[in-house]
Amino acid sequence: MAIEVFRRKEIKYVLSPEQYETLMKKLKGHVEKDQYYKSTICNIYYDTDNYDLIVHSIDKPVYKEKVRLRSYEVPKLDDYVFLEIKKKSFGIVGKRRIKLKLSEFYDYIKTGKCNNCNKQIQKEIDYCFKLYNLQPKLFLAYDRLSYYDKDNPSFRITFDHNIRSRQTNLKLEKGDKGTKLFKDNKIIMETKALNAYPLWFVKILSEMKLYPQSFSKYGTIYKEQIKEEKVYV
Repeated sequence: MAIEVFRRKEIKYVLSPEQYETLMKKLKGHVEKDQYYKSTICNIYYDTDNYDLIVHSIDKPVYKEKVRLRSYEVPKLDDYVFLEIKKKSFGIVGKRRIKLKLSEFYDYIKTGKCNNCNKQIQKEIDYCFKLYNLQPKLFLAYDRLSYYDKDNPSFRITFDHNIRSRQTNLKLEKGDKGTKLFKDNKIIMETKALNAYPLWFVKILSEMKLYPQSFSKYGTIYKEQIKEEKVYV
C-alpha cells in the first residue's frame, strides 16, 4: 500500500514555443532532468453531471477541489494508477492520493471497497463520490518534461506539451488520443516549490518578462469546448 501526500505552492506560466526554446537555453547549468524526466500523463476527471466542481473552480474560490484518476503512460489493468483528491486553499496545493492497480480501482467503483487503500484517504474519496455523485467526465493527457534545481531538488519545473482531451472512451486503458487544446502549440510551465524561488530563476523570469497566470487545463477545456457544446445542445 502506497500513500502519497503533497503540500506545496504550484504556479503556472503559459509559454509560446519561442519563449520555451529561449527559456530552455537559460535553464542549462541550473537544472537536472528528473528521475521520471519524460512521461505521458493521463487523467480521468470526475465531476457532477453539470460539471459543478470545475464551474466552482473557475470562479476562483478560496477553496476548491478536484477528484481524478491518474496514470503515467497508458496503463493496463495490472498497472498501477493514482486515485487523487487535489485541494487548493489560499494558493497552497494539497494532494492526497492512493496507489492501486487499475483493476483494483474498477473494483472500488463497483463495490465501494478497496482492500489495499489507506482508510482515511478512502473515506475522503468516498465522501466526495457520494456527496457529488461523481461520474467520469473528461479524459485529459499531456506529454511532460520534468526538471529539478540541481542545488535544491525540492524546487521542480515541469513543461506540459500537446495537451489533449476527449469526452468519450473515459477509461485510461483506451489510449491517450484526444483533441488538442492549443492550435498554436503553447506549453504550460509549472513550478513546484516548498519555499521561495531560487534567485537565478527569479532573474530569468525577469529577463524574459514571464509572469504567472491563473490556468487550469480542465477549466480551459470546459470553457472552450464543453461549455460551448452544452449551449448548442
